[in-house]
Amino acid sequence: MSTLNGLIVGASGYTGAELAAYLQRHPHMNITGLTVSAQSADAGKLLSDLHPQLKGIVDLPLLPMSDVAAMAKDVDVVFLATAHEVSHDLAPQFLQMGCVVFDLSGAYRVNQASFYQDYYGFTHQHADWLDKAIYGLAEWRAEDIKQAQLVAVPGCYPTASQLALKPLIDAGLLDLNQWPVINAVSGVSGAGRKASMTTSFCEVSLQPYGIFTHRHQPEIATHLGTPVIFTPHLGNFPRGILATITCKLTAGVTAEQVGATYHQAYAEKPLVRVYDKGVPAIKNVAGTPFCDIGFALQGEHLIIVSAEDNLLKGAAAQAVQCMNIRFGFNETQSLL
Repeated sequence: MSTLNGLIVGASGYTGAELAAYLQRHPHMNITGLTVSAQSADAGKLLSDLHPQLKGIVDLPLLPMSDVAAMAKDVDVVFLATAHEVSHDLAPQFLQMGCVVFDLSGAYRVNQASFYQDYYGFTHQHADWLDKAIYGLAEWRAEDIKQAQLVAVPGCYPTASQLALKPLIDAGLLDLNQWPVINAVSGVSGAGRKASMTTSFCEVSLQPYGIFTHRHQPEIATHLGTPVIFTPHLGNFPRGILATITCKLTAGVTAEQVGATYHQAYAEKPLVRVYDKGVPAIKNVAGTPFCDIGFALQGEHLIIVSAEDNLLKGAAAQAVQCMNIRFGFNETQSLL
């Protein structure tokens, strides 16, 4: 099997570092470049200077982002670990050069131009690519991903939430007259590497944010096809997401049916682990590419608990999983 050349744009952040580690040990990938913005103070440094765990593993320099055509020369795959405004502008340029693009921002996740005006505060300029973008929820969109040139990798909260809810919604097990209520807590790495008082470890306690306004709510609702109430929280731990989801079952649905539905949905999906007893914790998934799902039922009320590493299954691991699907590699290549 031939080797692909890969470029990581925005490589200095936490997700970029995780991507570099995965690609470095991927037998069918060759990292041709790691880039940062031209104004970045990290330009010229080695990635392993910023992320010492990669010393002797990924000692490549961080190149200032310059001419896209020059950067894209001989590149097959581009990962955009960049802010949504940056991805919005860069993705079409790399696509025009024939690259397959995996965008980890929100710039192409919802195929509706009004979504970006309402929730991201900018007017989307690339309706053609917005229409062609494939949402990269890997367990559910594999056939579409195999044909995609642009894959919009889901957000970390939406991944944990959708993997938990989608099998039950698709099977008609939920009474959606009562909207699913998603309370999810993320570690501070979800806010990125740049220093900020609001995400300083000593300042973070446990607090909800973006109540009724967080842009992941419409992403979740759009792709599930049903309204949800979503409240994110910031917790004082480095990495991981735990989502506790309360919903109502259709009358007569049993715990056995719920369990069987999950097992049927994910029996052939190696990166989702379904619990037959108990519910997951963040320590079960931190540092791994898994999403773990457990549930408890009382009468018609169901509580689902979903856990993942926000930087991995919620970002870098899912991007590499999508790449593996796209190019016909083993789905878990370099992830396990």
